[in-house]
Amino acid sequence: MTPTGRDEAAGEAARELGKPEYQQEPLVDELWRRLKQFLGDMMNPEVPGGPGLGVLGAVLIVAILAAVVALVVWRLRHTSRRSSAGADVLFGERTLSAADHRGNAERFASEGRWADAVRERLRAIARDLEERALVDGLPGRTADELAAEAGRALPAFAAELTQAARIFDDVTYGDVPGTSQAYGVIADLDERLRRARPAPLSTTTANGPHQGGAS
Repeated sequence: MTPTGRDEAAGEAARELGKPEYQQEPLVDELWRRLKQFLGDMMNPEVPGGPGLGVLGAVLIVAILAAVVALVVWRLRHTSRRSSAGADVLFGERTLSAADHRGNAERFASEGRWADAVRERLRAIARDLEERALVDGLPGRTADELAAEAGRALPAFAAELTQAARIFDDVTYGDVPGTSQAYGVIADLDERLRRARPAPLSTTTANGPHQGGAS
């Protein structure tokens, strides 16, 4: 068998690609076919250049493919992190008052939509604290950030605020079903927080966290 030269092989490939059945070939299929043909030629001992270059070329191709895969994975993770960061925020695009969120929560609770009721009641807590200037009205705030900031203003409620934020996250992102008990925990906290007053600055700085935030 007469060895096939590279120029001759290239000519045969061009003639093959000129056939009508290849004219409408999808781009991805064409690229994959070309890659397989290239690797086959590199590994073919009858092609001038020998299998030595074929092995080197195969290693190079594998390295390129690995880099492409790594880039795709990084991009997907980056997109996922950005999506998650957007999903974790406590409030949506609409701006409602604490009373509005509280009313929505009660309506959802009456319909047995406990996960929605939990979310709206924690939003009522957050908005109420913002309206009373106990926390800053930060856009994009998460439930955990609310608990941390509100816990500094009302240290007697810090642990309960953290628990409420965890309940919110569980029913919103953790596929944990909402329950009447979970809603009751946050509703009770909301009512007590409405009567709470911030701990005096001198008490929190000089004597540590104040333990009697409710009046």
